[in-house]
Amino acid sequence: MSEMVLLDFNAVSRKVGLSRKTIYCRIRVGDFPRQVKIGRASRWLQHEVDDWIASAAAAR
Repeated sequence: MSEMVLLDFNAVSRKVGLSRKTIYCRIRVGDFPRQVKIGRASRWLQHEVDDWIASAAAAR
């Protein structure tokens, strides 16, 4: 099984170049990977964010 890497919000925002408001808006409409809640912290699975980027690039 491959290692699951978790990214915090700042890492996700830098990686995709989107603001907090835009990321959470896209999550609400189903156009961005949902976060994993660990206690009060939100984290994203790196492979899901990478897949989202690849999908966006393929759609252009």
